[in-house]
Amino acid sequence: MSIIEKYMPSQREQAFLDKVLNGKYDRQIITGIAKFASGDVSQDMRGFYSQDELDRILELKGTARDLEARMPIKITRHYYEQAQYSRPMQTLVKASPKETYDLDGAEDPGKQMTYSPREGLIHKYELGLLYVASTCSAHCRFCYREELIGRKEITREDGTVAPKGLAQLGEIVEYIGEHNRAVAANGGRHPETGREKLREILMSGGDPMVLGNKNIAAWLAGLAEAGVENIRIGTKELAFHPQRFDQTFFAMLDAFHEVYPEVSLRMMVHFNHPDEFLRKTPDGGYVDNQGGGLQWIPETRVAVKELARREWITIHNQSPIIRDINDDAEALRIMQREMLRNGINNHYFFCGRDIVGHKAFNVPIERAWQILNESQKGLSGVEAHARLSITHYKGKTEVAAVTNEPVPGVPGGENGVVIFKLLRSAAGASDRCKVTIVGRNPDAIWFSGYDDRVIFDEAGLYSMYGINPAFLQAAE
Repeated sequence: MSIIEKYMPSQREQAFLDKVLNGKYDRQIITGIAKFASGDVSQDMRGFYSQDELDRILELKGTARDLEARMPIKITRHYYEQAQYSRPMQTLVKASPKETYDLDGAEDPGKQMTYSPREGLIHKYELGLLYVASTCSAHCRFCYREELIGRKEITREDGTVAPKGLAQLGEIVEYIGEHNRAVAANGGRHPETGREKLREILMSGGDPMVLGNKNIAAWLAGLAEAGVENIRIGTKELAFHPQRFDQTFFAMLDAFHEVYPEVSLRMMVHFNHPDEFLRKTPDGGYVDNQGGGLQWIPETRVAVKELARREWITIHNQSPIIRDINDDAEALRIMQREMLRNGINNHYFFCGRDIVGHKAFNVPIERAWQILNESQKGLSGVEAHARLSITHYKGKTEVAAVTNEPVPGVPGGENGVVIFKLLRSAAGASDRCKVTIVGRNPDAIWFSGYDDRVIFDEAGLYSMYGINPAFLQAAE
């Protein structure tokens, strides 16, 4: 049943929805390795996978290491046209047997189901995250939501086992109302969680931009009617199919703003590498722009400029740092400069998450910090706003510093230390900005790589698992 069938819009909402038109998009999506193996793709795409690559992938079909069981294969024509000249982009969308060499990883990364009061809603922090779509126009092999995209069964808090489902507008509006009424009645804080008013929502999934304009509009209006002040739309469609940002979409956004002028929109876009948005020369270089900076792919630039000229929309880019895709300081430097020059704020860079198969993708934490730090040398202060974040089960955590020198007199600090700072913690965020200090481990790709090196744990990133700091262990 669609969200519109389950939810009765107000008269104001309906007047807005009646103005919305769906666009028509030909993404020319190729789904599944079988089409590449059989040659059932256009002539120029038949060499995208070599015969050796196809043979090695097909050998794993139906086994515990089946690549498509871990993450479905999917690519758009637009992305292919850029990726055929870009090794990083090919790595991003092409399946590889290395993904399933080691299937270690969390069933539910971030333990999101612990914070899911309604199906498809994650209310862990001060904002709510909604799963409104279960797919994207193309699929990143490192996807942080591989359990959702792959429709994998997750063990819930009540012990039941089922795939994660999508949010339903009526249930979400009801929950927001209940939460905010409880907050108002308790002097501005929820009596159980300590959270403030739920005023910001991130529409995610999957990619909300695979939905039609009418469906997106229904969510925007419903959330606005519920009292949400800021709505984020998380999307990689500017890389996968920028033509989706057409005049029918912008007409919908303008009509929404006319009806709900106090609600701001935040487009959370997802560029991983400059090759996804910059024009390239035959020898692989970028093209200088006569007015400054570099030349963009025309369709992408038009879409970004249309978003940026609306003062009530802000655009923010965030990206994980992934092995063989963007673990390159120069690529990140170019990306940060070009983002801000074109009206896109640099939000976060992430260390890899503990998804199933994460060992094939994650860059060591200390190396990721060094890459980002190196990339920001020479950037202006506003260009270098992005921080390096890693999502602990307790909350979003910044890799704040990595020392190159030993810390004298500190047990465990003989080779230097890593300082984690908790940026966002669950519920009332009582632990925000508390820190954890661990001894360095250049091979660590997840928090567990520091289990035996904890020096100071004010943030509780390790004590929540019963791990004591090194000097306490020595004393015991």
